[in-house]
Amino acid sequence: MARAAARSQPCETLPMPSDASPPAEKAASPFWTEVWETVKTLGAGLLIALVLRVVVFQPNTIPSSSMEPGVVTGDYVLVSKWPYGWSRASFPFDPPLFSGRVLGRAPKRGDVIVFRLPRDPDVPYIKRLIGLPGDRVQIVKGQVFVNGKPNARQFTGWARDHDDPGRIVPKVVETNVDGSRYLTFGGAPDGEADDTDVYVVPPGHYFFMGDNRDNSLDSRWPEEVGVGFVPAENLVGRAEMVLLSWKAGASVLKPWTWLNLDPHRFFLRLK
Repeated sequence: MARAAARSQPCETLPMPSDASPPAEKAASPFWTEVWETVKTLGAGLLIALVLRVVVFQPNTIPSSSMEPGVVTGDYVLVSKWPYGWSRASFPFDPPLFSGRVLGRAPKRGDVIVFRLPRDPDVPYIKRLIGLPGDRVQIVKGQVFVNGKPNARQFTGWARDHDDPGRIVPKVVETNVDGSRYLTFGGAPDGEADDTDVYVVPPGHYFFMGDNRDNSLDSRWPEEVGVGFVPAENLVGRAEMVLLSWKAGASVLKPWTWLNLDPHRFFLRLK
């Protein structure tokens, strides 16, 4: 009986041999895993950079001397986006996403502003804001008048043009009708475009001039050859400071030219 009972008991389940375990899933190639992680990191970095460029800051390189002495050729200028709100001009390549400005705020006379050239939106310009919508602007013997009131001028000496050292220009501190003060070059009574008719700034537009008054194509010239009146949605942002500056032939992408950098202009606040 005992022997029969022993036969009736269930057999114990024996462990499966190790070599009979289910096959493991094939591991991903370490090379392609690393590639994917790199792509994700670069993509996240580019997305963050794009958001910062659209919403917060944008760098611009200055190609001409029209804003001397405050901004010179070779300056790398930091432009803030939030002071005037955002428009399609805030995005790279000026895409036709929407019209007008989001959270738009009016700039102030005297602000140094980067904007897209009305006749060619791919080209960024930097100038000083002189006239707001509805203003009447006129230049008489080199002196700016806004709504019949003159911008005060004070001669402070002579200087050499940054791009043309053989050219000697007068240094003039200008105080606009709102009280902003800034240094300008030129504005001689007999200079080109230093005697003009009255410009009436249309609604939704602005009137700009370069600080290098005798070497600037700006709103004094019609849009076909100069700047003309600039629509509000063309404003990119306010120029805040010179991050760094290099002389002719230098580039941050060419380390062997770094000796041509101009450290005296690094981190200059614009006003």
